[in-house]
Amino acid sequence: MTVDDDRFSQEFRENMQDRSLGRRNEVITGPVSDWATDFSHAEPEWAADPYRIQDDLRQRCPIAHTDRFGGGWLPTRYEDVAAIAYDTEHFSSRAIIMSNFRPPREVAPVGGVPPISSDPPFHHDARKLLLPAFTKTAVAKQEQATRAFCHTLIDALEGQDVVDAARDYAQHIPIRVIADMLGFPPEDGPQFRQFVENALEGINLPPEERLARMEKLFEYLYAQIRDHVEKPRDDLTTYLVNVELYGRKLDSSHVAGTMALLLIAGIDTTWSAIGASLWHLAKTPADRERLVSEPALLPTAMEELLRVYAPVTMARLVKEDMHWKGVDMKADDWILLSFPAANRDPAQFDRAGEVVIDREVNRHAAFGLGIHRCVGSHLARMELRVALEVWLERFPEFTLDDPAAVTWAAGQVRGPRVLPLRIG
Repeated sequence: MTVDDDRFSQEFRENMQDRSLGRRNEVITGPVSDWATDFSHAEPEWAADPYRIQDDLRQRCPIAHTDRFGGGWLPTRYEDVAAIAYDTEHFSSRAIIMSNFRPPREVAPVGGVPPISSDPPFHHDARKLLLPAFTKTAVAKQEQATRAFCHTLIDALEGQDVVDAARDYAQHIPIRVIADMLGFPPEDGPQFRQFVENALEGINLPPEERLARMEKLFEYLYAQIRDHVEKPRDDLTTYLVNVELYGRKLDSSHVAGTMALLLIAGIDTTWSAIGASLWHLAKTPADRERLVSEPALLPTAMEELLRVYAPVTMARLVKEDMHWKGVDMKADDWILLSFPAANRDPAQFDRAGEVVIDREVNRHAAFGLGIHRCVGSHLARMELRVALEVWLERFPEFTLDDPAAVTWAAGQVRGPRVLPLRIG
């Protein structure tokens, strides 16, 4: 891949234009009349407590519908979520954020942020390119630096009676890890946080404004690509610039799309999981005290915290009109694929709504199901485990300072955005 500013700029403009050609829909916002027929994952009551809503729907309307965002469906049973996740014949992944416009069908099978936006057969080959960077062996090499960084963050909090564990701790860990992997300047971290919030929490914005915000992200990524072409180094960006697929190097739009995926998904999901875990331990003294006294239990407890507070919900698009499990789906209807709802299905898990930190059998769906199961699950687990180990070691006693002050992100990745904890 050679450096050509005009070519990069032209490719970027064309790529963003392609993204804007999809079917657009005016967003309907405001109070929900009935979650079974008018659901919206962008409303504040969903952000505050989606589980109560999902549990109710699972009982009376397991596949809810909405006319918002141009029409969509919300399955809440594990078996239905799994069936859709594994069914690539009837459901497309070309758009994974349910919002106010859909990308055109022509973007399939690659999609804008491969491989998570890719359909078969392209998906298999695009995903395979990333696997070497996310093996257990590769991830293990990052643990020492991650642990040292966590201690540095805690050092900065020493002496404070109340700390914001989301803003001052949880969010910084995946930002640093992903920046190091991609070879981005660590001082750009505040930009990454803004990119994440724009992509995942700005779904009610007009399409033109969303595209303008995404343009800033891709301008940053293309600048990083140019810099890595000029100055190659041992990082994931240089790897993506040089790796070959089908006998040729990746298009710069593929490289930028994959970098966007790693930057956004790799940060917010882990940030949210760390924050939700600390929130639970702060409000549940028995679990906190047991993990402090039995640190070997943490990996098991961590899987349970991932199950109960799974941060990620993905979206799919219906490929063609069809009758599916009692409902009439239309082509390009959204499917909001709630892994958190699946993880709390009593038909799949005993005591599904409870946190059982020593649960031994725990085949949860926090990292997804099917071909799109999270390629970075080993990395996320390492970050979560190390973040909790260091926190519990340094702050063995902590509680919620003000439960009412805790705020949660809206949209498809749910985690605490403000988390004031009282230390000691």
